[in-house]
Order: sequence, then structure tokens, then C-alpha cells
Amino acid sequence: MAQSLESLIVRHTHRLPLPAGSAGQGGVAARQFDAALASVGFKLSAELLHRLSHLSEAAVVHTAKRTLRTVAEMVGDHVRHNTYFIDFPTHVPDTEEFWTRCVAQALADETARDTVLAQLAHHRLDLLTLPAYGRYQHTYEDMLARHDELIAAAGDRVTVLHLGRGLDDELTEVYLALAGSVTPLGEDDLRDLRVLAGRCALGPQPAAIPVRENRALVNEVRLTVGAEPLLDTVTDVLRLACALSGGDVTLREPTRFRTLPRPVRRALLAGLDAVVSANPAKLADVHAHREPFKRLGERLHPHEYPRWPHAADVFAVARGEKEARGFGSRVEALLDACDVLGAVKLLESAPGRLFRALDHLLRTADGQEERDAVVAAAVRAAPGVSGRVVLAVREHLHNRQRETGEHRVFVNRRGRAWVAPDARRPVPAADRDRLIAALDAELRRRLPTPAHLLLDPDILDVALPLSGKAAAAGLGVLPRGSVSRVDGDHLRFFVYWKEAGERTDYDLSALLLRGDYSTDAWLSYTSLTTVGGRHSGDITEAPDGASEFIDLSLSRVRTAFIAPQVLIFAGEGFDEVEESFFGFMVRDGAQNGRPFEPRTVRMKSELRGAGRVALPLVFRRGRDGRWRAKWLHLYLRGVSAGNRVEENRATVSEVVRAVVERDQLTVAYLADLMSDDATVMHVWESGEPVPDEPVTYIGLERPEGLHPHSRVITLENLRDLIPA
Repeated sequence: MAQSLESLIVRHTHRLPLPAGSAGQGGVAARQFDAALASVGFKLSAELLHRLSHLSEAAVVHTAKRTLRTVAEMVGDHVRHNTYFIDFPTHVPDTEEFWTRCVAQALADETARDTVLAQLAHHRLDLLTLPAYGRYQHTYEDMLARHDELIAAAGDRVTVLHLGRGLDDELTEVYLALAGSVTPLGEDDLRDLRVLAGRCALGPQPAAIPVRENRALVNEVRLTVGAEPLLDTVTDVLRLACALSGGDVTLREPTRFRTLPRPVRRALLAGLDAVVSANPAKLADVHAHREPFKRLGERLHPHEYPRWPHAADVFAVARGEKEARGFGSRVEALLDACDVLGAVKLLESAPGRLFRALDHLLRTADGQEERDAVVAAAVRAAPGVSGRVVLAVREHLHNRQRETGEHRVFVNRRGRAWVAPDARRPVPAADRDRLIAALDAELRRRLPTPAHLLLDPDILDVALPLSGKAAAAGLGVLPRGSVSRVDGDHLRFFVYWKEAGERTDYDLSALLLRGDYSTDAWLSYTSLTTVGGRHSGDITEAPDGASEFIDLSLSRVRTAFIAPQVLIFAGEGFDEVEESFFGFMVRDGAQNGRPFEPRTVRMKSELRGAGRVALPLVFRRGRDGRWRAKWLHLYLRGVSAGNRVEENRATVSEVVRAVVERDQLTVAYLADLMSDDATVMHVWESGEPVPDEPVTYIGLERPEGLHPHSRVITLENLRDLIPA
């Protein structure tokens, strides 16, 4: 258990909890540990190396083994990455030549000849019936023997592991950060929060837990240890019941409620009763989740507890036996009656809902007087709106500057994306600009103004993480909409998957798009080579795990966009396989090495979305000729089986266009709001000395040597930038 908790800290903070062990002469072992880390693109900070050097050799070796397992998994080096074509990326054959060779081998095979001849007689061919197709024809060791050792390059990734505090202190810090996050967490972070809550429930707690899903997991543990759960809506109670039943606290998926012990049933009913008795209007929230409330009522037996009548009202509303007019229905009634001023007056009592309705109110207002009233109400309500919603509306208004008639991309909470024409009327420019100015002023008021702001230029184009669900877990993963440089001539994508029980075939592909988003070419199992690109070969099953690669020489690619994607051809979905992840490597032109070299990995992210086609990111050639990545983290529905890149070109093109042409609020935007005339702002380049005094540092990774009282914001805690 201690090992898994230590691993959790390393993943979340890139800090190694204060290593324990007896004192000794561990310098040699520590340097060997550092060298082993270098092979997977990591290194020890000077402070951590010093600390380890003063421990016993046995303590250093014990720490090294645990840490190396963790970082190998972080970068995707915990599994064996074989390739179908043993010499990949060299000697990859033309597709038709390869297929012909497979047919010839099948005809020479007595066990396969009759089947293949019968297919050819009917002018068709199933590649899966060819013995040489889709299965590794050599061992992993055979493949390694064909590749030279990787030559180190200055551009190889180096991720520094820093010295942390004691394990308990580190766990508490991560727990407080996750539980108190002002943005929703992704599925992996929610799992970690559940683990941490079980460990930290009786210790320090965050001042507030604004995200309801986080609150449900914390409440589950609080109830278990006898503490009062934090409940202020009926939906809080429903989420808590889901957590207690091992269900989905996001309420996206139905939960099968368990038979709950009597003390737990009493606690849930008492919580419902207290919420409704304090504010009867909250009964209206039941309508959003009527069916789950009905099923929960069957488990709680509220009729057995007459002392909590308000709890019984909740289930009466769910069954339709009691009326509870919802807030939303009252707003809709006013808007249906074209009473914009009445709707605005009502919405001012719910600032968050007012902000989410601003676009609609401005479009439906009758004349400037009503639009002025909408803007004035928004300005008055702004201090009561969460920072995340203020930022989301600010970003929305910025993108409403475009002309109508374009396409909009919609993304649900699980990353499923679809595109639809934008038929909305424009928001009047003057009203939009007044709102943008007011929101900027409100955000500036909430943000700290550091005396010395130190900025890593590579983080300036990173999108603000308004939701943790906009990115997958992994290494070097940026929020959806972020833009990052691609340095190096060779770009190599990889996907790994391991089926859980059913034969599963994932296909790594890349669509090459022109500047107008039309298709120029693609790389996939149906097109193994194109100008500047090579595919490693199709693997059609993965009982022991399988990998596919695409290698591109960026100097030879003639298109404007490269859109890698992972398509499910057959078998288990991304959230059903035992494991699946995608990533990319960047190499200098002279670097060879194995197909998978961990220290060249720039990004590795889990594939866990709802859909049969994954679009992790898109690469775009700028006017300066340099390539940049824009992060998507999207999934398309696809079809149940047989997804192929050439058959979803139009859909991918529309999605890529919609995301690429949308502007996100970035770290640069917030950094500008945080600074004033008294702030010293310094764009810090890697390798420069850091200031001696405390600073607020914002960057992709923490540099060594920062003053211990500095505030440090990196990818691991970027959500801390979002004001409450």
C-alpha cells in the first residue's frame, strides 16, 4: 500500500516523498539510480540526489526499484512495444506489395490454401485469414537486435524528480488539492481522491469542496468514520448514495443501489430532510434525476421514518405525487412569454445560471434597453459566480466575434464530440465587448498580484484547465485547446492496447489534411507508406498486448495538418480493455534507436473515452514553417466494428476545423491579468539562473533552485490558477 501511495505522489507532483532508511554511504547507488532514470527521460534533482547519497545503499536500491516502476509506467515503458515490420521505420513495403506477399505465403501453406483460393474465386479477401497477417512474426528480442542504441540528443525529454516531504505530508497536500479543486476532476483523479479520502478523512480538510463529485467521495468516507457528511442539495445525497453503492458519482451512468445498513439509511434520510426543511425550493432539483431518486427510495424505505417528512417529500416528487415547480421551468416560462426583463430579474438570484444564459438573453432581448438590463445584471451578479464559469463565459464571448454560419463542436463530459452548424444570431458587438471588459475586471480583482512573476514561455499557450475532464491522465498531457511546439524532425505516434477477454483490434492511423482541411493522404494499415511517413504494420489481436507506430519526417510532409487517431476495428472499447494508451515521440533526424524510446516520449495519455474513434491531438504547420500541436482529447462515436480512417475523413476534418479555429483562454491571458505596474514579470528560459527571492513561477516543470517560499504552478497543479 505504501508503494502505491508513493507512486501516487510521484505521478501527481513529480516529487519523491522523503526517502526513509538508515544513514550510510549511498552515493554510488544514488548515481546509478540517476543513470537508470535517464534511460526513461527522468533525473534526480540535486537536492534529492544529495539526500539519497547519505542513505544506506540498501535504502537507495529499495527506493530506486519502486520509483523506476512508477516512472516507466508514466512514460509507457512498463510494457514491451514490438512492431510487425521488424526494421520499422525502414524497409516498410508498399501496401499492395505486402498484401500480395501475405497471399503468396498463404497459398504455400497447406492449412490456409483452400480458404484463400475460395475467397479469391469470389473476388474477395479477408486479411485475417492469412497466417502471416496481423500477428507478430518475430519476438520482441529479435526486434531489439535489429536496432542500434539510441544516440542521446540535446532535445531528449528530461523530467526532474524533486525531493518531497514526508509521505503523510505529501498525501495530505495532494488530498487537499484534489478535494478542494474548483474544477471537476478526470476519472483517474477521482479514483485517486477516493484513495486519499480514505487515508486523510480525519486530518486537515479543505476550506470548501465546491465540486459536487469530489464532495460525494469525501462524504462517503466521512460517513464511514462517523463524521457528518457535507450536504446542501438533494443531489448531494443522491451522489453520496451512488458512492456508497460503488456507482457513478457523476450521475452519467445509472447506479444499482445496494441494500444499505440501517444507520446509513438513517443518515441519508436525515440529510435529505435537513436540506429540504432549510429550503423547500430545493425539492425542484429532484426533477433532474427522477428515476435514480425513485430507485433510491426503494432502498431507503422513507415510510419507516415518519420523523423525517421532508425526506419523504423528495421521493413523492420523484414519483410525481407531489408538485415542485423547478427554477428552470419558471425561467423558461418567462422566456417563452418574451419577458426577458422578468427572466433576468429571476436569474439574478442564481448568478451561475444567469451567466450560462447570457448569450440567449442577449440574442432574444428586444432592443438596446433590454440588452443594457442584461449586461447590467451580469455585472452585478459577477462577484457571485465561480471563477471557472466566469472564465468559460469570457472564452465563449471571445469566440462569438466570428461570423455566423460556421460550425460548432460539442463535447460531452466523457469527451464524445460532434459538430453542428452554428445557426445562432450574432451577439451585438458593443454588448459583447462591454461584458468582456467587465469579466476581465472581475477576474483581475480575484487574482493575486505577485511582486515577481516568473514565466516559462512554453506554458503561455497552454489552455486554462476549466475542467479536468478535458484531458486524459498521463505524462506531458495538456488541457484541450492547448498549443505546444514540436521541436525535432521526426514525429512518431504510438498506441498500445491489451485486450481483457475478447479479440480486440485497434488501428493507429493519421489523416494528412491540406490547409482547407481537405484530405491529402493517410497512413494506416490500408496505406502503409506516403510521402514522409511509414506505418509499423497492422496487429489484429492483443492477448499479451500490442503496439502500432507511425513515423513521419516533418521536413518531407507536404500537408498543413496531421491528425493522428486510434480506431477500434473490432472488439473491446477504450474503457473495456485491460489497458490502452496513446503518445508521441520526437527525435532529431540523426537519431535511430528502438521503435519505442522512453526518453524521446513527449506525451503519453490513457485512452478511456466513450466512442470508437479517439482523436488525441492535431499537428499544424504554422506560417513560419514550424509545427505545433493542438490538444483535442476527443472521441467520435464511430461504428460498432470496422472503423477505418478513410471512411471518417469528413467527420474528422469538421472536428479538427472547429477546434483548431476556436481560441481558448490561456495561461498568458491570466498572467497578464495578474500583473500590474508593481509586478516584475520575467519570461524565464531553461538554463537561466533563477532569482534569489521568492517568486510566483508558472511553467511546464519546476526548475531547480527556486526560493523555498516561492509559489510554484506547473502542469501537475495548473488548476490552482483558476480563481475561486
